[in-house]
Amino acid sequence: MCDPTRDDGSSQSGLVRKENRAYFQREWNSFDVMRTLTVTIVHLLCLLAPFNYKWEALRFGLVLFAVVQLGITFSYHRNLSHRSFKLPKWLEYPFAYSAVFALQGDPMDWVSIHRFHHQFTDTDRDPHSPTEGLWFSHVLWIFDTRYIKSKCGRRNNVMDLKQQWFYRFLRKTIGFHVLMFWTVLYLFGGLPYLTCGG
Repeated sequence: MCDPTRDDGSSQSGLVRKENRAYFQREWNSFDVMRTLTVTIVHLLCLLAPFNYKWEALRFGLVLFAVVQLGITFSYHRNLSHRSFKLPKWLEYPFAYSAVFALQGDPMDWVSIHRFHHQFTDTDRDPHSPTEGLWFSHVLWIFDTRYIKSKCGRRNNVMDLKQQWFYRFLRKTIGFHVLMFWTVLYLFGGLPYLTCGG
């Protein structure tokens, strides 16, 4: 299923260790910067919500939150990562698509990291091990693609997704989908819908 070797050919040791990492002093690549800016913008938009409040926007935002989180839990996690059940493609794809708007990455990326996490739980190869600290294991690892690449190496554990055109398409165009979604929210309901639903 997964190649337990890193790109440099060394194998995972199975030892748990905590690296003393100067997180914010590291060299940031453009993907990490864009992801950080996106998350920052979303949180800054939330600060505008009390000043642009509308009940229908809040209701819409709550429904959207439920749909998107269901996409993460039901699709990315249970269906795609663990293969707990099989869905017909006409149902699988919309659930996976809804998860895109959680801003947690495309399905192939999310599933690959999660499969590595379960394969190498709490070892040196775990991409977000609690041995790295609470804050890093829950949030900061998301913004460090070099760290993830050093832990996971090649994404060779998602061949089932790579063979499907839909997931290849989403991987290449995820930014476009998010931007178009935010644009539609703004055009449909203005700033209240963008702050409550974006």
